[in-house]
Amino acid sequence: MNKLKTTLQAWTGIFIGCIILAAGFVFFINPYNFVPGGVYGASIVLHNLFPSIQVGTFGYMFDIPLLILSVLLLGGKLGIRTIVAALFTPLVMNVLSELIYPSQEALESLDPALMLGGVLDMSEHLMLACLMGATLIGIGCGIVVRNQATTGGTDIVAMILQKYAHIRFSSGILLVDAMVVLFGLVVIGFGVGTTEDASQPSWHLSFYSLISIFVTSRVLAYVINGAKDDKLLFIIANGDTTELTQFILHDLDRSATYIKSRGLYTKEEKDMLFLVVSNKEVTKVKLKIKEVNPRAFVVVTDAYDTFGEGWKTLPSKDELQPE
Repeated sequence: MNKLKTTLQAWTGIFIGCIILAAGFVFFINPYNFVPGGVYGASIVLHNLFPSIQVGTFGYMFDIPLLILSVLLLGGKLGIRTIVAALFTPLVMNVLSELIYPSQEALESLDPALMLGGVLDMSEHLMLACLMGATLIGIGCGIVVRNQATTGGTDIVAMILQKYAHIRFSSGILLVDAMVVLFGLVVIGFGVGTTEDASQPSWHLSFYSLISIFVTSRVLAYVINGAKDDKLLFIIANGDTTELTQFILHDLDRSATYIKSRGLYTKEEKDMLFLVVSNKEVTKVKLKIKEVNPRAFVVVTDAYDTFGEGWKTLPSKDELQPE
């Protein structure tokens, strides 16, 4: 029953993530010719060349060979989920586009003034549109990846780089997607784009594209890994540490490692406690130390990743841990 529940939650997460990602593109990215990397960024560029073919349809054209690579290199289980996500995302994108534009001509032009009657026209607020779109894409993609799938495209390339070249997932996305922006700069910036509008030269869109890639990668990393704000504490104290250890065990419901140590200069025997707490618990620990042993020596530093009971589970050999 638990396995079935976990599987259903994973598939639900995948579909929700795909919908969020598609909405980010359709409402905030595609109408303004931002090119935030990836398959759909390249699809936006190609849509400018062939407006009768929708962005989502170009996504299908790119994803098929990459899906084959996913199945071959990332495993059958991941491949099945990726196939569904990669086929579902452009479908949602095309359906949403059909619903929000009033005519085929408007659909081909992707004119934001015609989208939903102009209610969401953000032509005068391109930075806001860029940030909104990038945030939604990062959230959607992160939800999908957390459920051991990808949305196709450079997600697959990034996971392959992570598995075989040991490059972090978000860094792989940033690296590969930057190349797509260059493609957009050539086609939209110096070719098709909005060159007749002197107040907004189309090559400026490449700067928005770079911003959207950065924001997407940061949001993606946050969704996948969380805030990463765990703190590592070393507490070196003279005298009895019973009250402090009871506080850690019972009030914080944490554990710690007790280490006998000796001062290098004084040669005195000391007690050292080594523990990991959440960021919001650090203040509680410091206040307690101040109360029971104000002369203690305390070091607080970041814990990038924490594995073990009460924290994250260590990854298995073949399990992808996107970071």
